Amino acid sequence: MRGRFITFEGGEGVGKSTQIRRLAKNLADLGIDALLTREPGGSPRAEELRKVLLSGGARHFGPFAETILFNAARDDHLEVVIRPALAAGRWVLCDRFIDSTRAYQGVLGEVDPDIIRSMERVVVGATRPDLTLILDMPASKGLARARARNAAANRFEAPDRFEGEGLAFHENLREAFLHIAGFEPERCAVIDAGGSADDVARAVFATVRSRLGLAEAGIPA
Repeated sequence: MRGRFITFEGGEGVGKSTQIRRLAKNLADLGIDALLTREPGGSPRAEELRKVLLSGGARHFGPFAETILFNAARDDHLEVVIRPALAAGRWVLCDRFIDSTRAYQGVLGEVDPDIIRSMERVVVGATRPDLTLILDMPASKGLARARARNAAANRFEAPDRFEGEGLAFHENLREAFLHIAGFEPERCAVIDAGGSADDVARAVFATVRSRLGLAEAGIPA
């Protein structure tokens, strides 16, 4: 039986990394094996492209070139990691996927939506998420959380390519993700990420159980 594919989306500092780990733990308690991965990255070659993209090394080439690089990384990630895991019956939990490209490069970078969709058809094909969880909070709060997180981890290097953008960029990013959720409500669920990590984890798990048909005992209904 094919595994399930869940993606986590949202702006900076909304807690995707924390919540993806919490969901994996909740699924493991039900006997469900989940693979955690991320984009850009997730496979050795894609991780090399991640360094280029998040360092800002591709920025001067423009959003269209970034879109191509993100999709090149995604193609390798899908072939090497995601599709084999799903075929083996594992659940895949991915920190960012197609909706980040739609939001960052499509909406904010103004890359033609037809180009974005064409690349998705070629690269992603039928390997689309069963459920996308969009963690949502005001952009100013998310950025403050990201700064606090970096300080707590003693990370004082410059923000990455996207963290370093201004508040207006991140407010528009939030709206882009909410627009995507409104356009595809069957696939996407918006989760209020403004509460405690425990509260958000409970909301995430309840949504997964409801949307993906998990019975109370944790066995697919």
